[in-house]
Amino acid sequence: MQAEITGWVSGRLPDGWFSGPPSVEVDREEIVIVGDVGEPAVDGGDAAGAAARAARIARFREETRGQRMRIADEAEHRFAKKVSWGAQSGDRTEVFTNVSVPVMTRLRQPERRVLDTLVDAGVARSRSDALAWCVKLVGANQAEWIERLRASLEEVERVRSEGPTT
Repeated sequence: MQAEITGWVSGRLPDGWFSGPPSVEVDREEIVIVGDVGEPAVDGGDAAGAAARAARIARFREETRGQRMRIADEAEHRFAKKVSWGAQSGDRTEVFTNVSVPVMTRLRQPERRVLDTLVDAGVARSRSDALAWCVKLVGANQAEWIERLRASLEEVERVRSEGPTT
C-alpha cells in the first residue's frame, strides 16, 4: 500500500511544488505528505534565515491550500485515510494538519504512577500527553531498532504477498 500511495501522490502533485520527491508516510489512519519548498537566499544571519524559511513555508501553505484540499479529498476517497500536509525549508519542517487518534491502553498501577509523576511535575498536562511524551522518547532513543523492526515487517508483507492466494 505504501508504494501505491507514494506513486499516486507523486503522479498527482503539480509540477514545481517541491524541489524533489515529497516524503510520504503512511500508517493505518493517515497519509502525511511533506515536500521541500527550497531554502530562500537571505543575508542577515541566523534569525533572518529562520524567518525567511518560516515565511517560505507559510507562503506555500497559503498559495496551495485549495489544490491541497482537492488532492486530499481524492486521496481520502481512494485510500480511506486522512491526508496531512507539511513543508520543509532548510532545517525547518512544519506539518500543517495532523490526525490525532485516540488509543486505548490498559495500564497497571506502576505504569500509571509514571504518567502521574510526569503530570504532577508539569512535564505533561494529562496522562494522555504523558503517554505521548513517553512514546516520542522511545522513538527517539530507539530509532535504529524501530527502523530494523519496520524493515522486517515490510519483508514479511512482501513474502506474504508472494504466497498462495485463496
